[in-house]
Amino acid sequence: MIKITLSTLVAFFLICAVYSQSNNLNLESANLQPIDSCLSWMRKNAYTGKDLDNFHSIALLTLNRSLKTNNPKLIAEVHEEIANWHGYNGTFSPDSIVHHSEKALENYIKIEDKKKIAGTYRTLAIDYMNVRKLDKAQDVLFKAIHLYEELEDEAGLGSAYRTLGVLYEVMEEPKKAIEYINKAIPILEKTENFASVAIAQFSLIKGYGELGEFEKAYKAADYCLEIVKTKAAEEVFIPVRAHSYRGEVYVKAKDYNNALKDFIKAWELCTANIGEERCATYRTEIGQIYLLQKDYKKALNHLSAGVEAYESKGQTSIVTQYEDLAKCYEKLGDFENALLYQNKAHTNTVNNLEGKIENIKAETIVKYETEKKDEALASQALLLDQKTKTQSLIIAVALLLSLLLLSLLYFFNKNKKATKIIRAKNAENELLLKEIHHRVKNNLEMVKSLIALQSAKIEDSATREAMIASQNRVQSMGIIHQKLYQGDNLGSIEMKDYFLNLSEGILDTFNAEDKVKIKCAMDNLNLDVDTAVPIGLIVNELLTNALKYAFPENEKGEISISLEKFDRNRLRLKVSDNGIGKQKDIAPKGTGFGSQLVQLLTQQLNGKMTEKTEKGTYVEFDFLIDTAA
Repeated sequence: MIKITLSTLVAFFLICAVYSQSNNLNLESANLQPIDSCLSWMRKNAYTGKDLDNFHSIALLTLNRSLKTNNPKLIAEVHEEIANWHGYNGTFSPDSIVHHSEKALENYIKIEDKKKIAGTYRTLAIDYMNVRKLDKAQDVLFKAIHLYEELEDEAGLGSAYRTLGVLYEVMEEPKKAIEYINKAIPILEKTENFASVAIAQFSLIKGYGELGEFEKAYKAADYCLEIVKTKAAEEVFIPVRAHSYRGEVYVKAKDYNNALKDFIKAWELCTANIGEERCATYRTEIGQIYLLQKDYKKALNHLSAGVEAYESKGQTSIVTQYEDLAKCYEKLGDFENALLYQNKAHTNTVNNLEGKIENIKAETIVKYETEKKDEALASQALLLDQKTKTQSLIIAVALLLSLLLLSLLYFFNKNKKATKIIRAKNAENELLLKEIHHRVKNNLEMVKSLIALQSAKIEDSATREAMIASQNRVQSMGIIHQKLYQGDNLGSIEMKDYFLNLSEGILDTFNAEDKVKIKCAMDNLNLDVDTAVPIGLIVNELLTNALKYAFPENEKGEISISLEKFDRNRLRLKVSDNGIGKQKDIAPKGTGFGSQLVQLLTQQLNGKMTEKTEKGTYVEFDFLIDTAA
């Protein structure tokens, strides 16, 4: 019988206290724990998705402590866990994942741990794919393959070949993708990694489908389903995707009956495992086939249910599904709903911004609609003027000799009425033009809201930052259209008031109203729309960059904006901040798209840019313009 003494109880409670402290770390208590305990805590909590700020603080503390040990293995392991945490939670740019993976690799190389080096090469390849550095991904994958061959590590070699196949799939090289997937499969089968064998078939299904080798694609799908059935029965979602991918191949082959069977099977399998509500999006594939088969009622049933499921999940950026539903309503004679969903599809096509092309496209559409209305106004005024002149000439000729006095009175009254009509028409057209600007502004607000909703669902921080940047660009154009319909002059914008409104919106986006003050030190200045839009986008990019990078660690600061006109057709724009400026030997953050956009817009305005980064950042533009309001 165990005798419980006072010392035993004290020891027990001390152990419990230490255990509790290790599982509920904060920055202060972490500094008192051994580094190994902190690393163990990081491994346990990296994938919980909870208390991200606390994890990040402890991770950086642990990294700093590990660096002081000069122990490459420990340093590599800490970098590796931070990279895993970044990848799972997506709170920072994908470049952060790449940075920590590269640091982990650097330290594993120091201790010549070939297995860890090879594994980190493969992980780093996936990280490079996520930031579209595909050449680097290919390079490190071949290095991983070489090491796995040297180590005779078949499990690692199979995984590396499969990752290389996926890389070539991303690079849209289906032949190479198939080549390396076929190298991976025998190795994965030999190491009994049957789930990976089944998943590898996805690349074959899609690759052979792209090449038009449909029978091989069907065979890969059959093998995938057989592997899961006989050797990986616990992988319940692999068959769902296999049927769905094979259905897409059947569609390419115009075998709609078999495509329908596969899409229905994918839906049924998904529903059986996680319920109908969560699987309703698969019904859009079924609806697509019924639409192709001209069974519009069944198509409508599935398409509407699938689209409703997408919208309930906040996935409102879909295009093909909206287009199919619009076609279905059109065939059924419901033109109102057909137009509704066609407009949604069109809106999403415009709003799925992919860098510079989509931004320029959105700007072009708005400009085109405005110019089209201006042309209509000019044409109408010309026709009315011609009509008035013709009538006046006929009246003058007919009554000149016999009724000179009456003709003069009549001419006067006629012109008076015509002038009144013209004024009424012009007033009506001005109202219509204001309504157009109002609707464009509302549409841009809707686009901004859709981007905000979509970005909230995105885990990848780089994609989310790009979406937020797109949101700010849309907002900058929306403010211009708001000023146009609210002002008295439909052809020009008062820039000082516009800059103040733009600044408030961007500060609100970054929640920086209490941290950063934006001054607009300039006189009132009116500019035409064609000049105001690019200048507004330039200022939007500079303010966004300043708020993101100029004031780290919640430092307070100040940004100054000024715009002045000199000579007859020159403008000078100045934007400066008192932040940290550009740091030497530190790679620039972000994708660089904002800088490219600023350069393109500067060229559009026949301008040149000067940048100084000695004390904060100072950017000056000189623009040569044709006209200014």
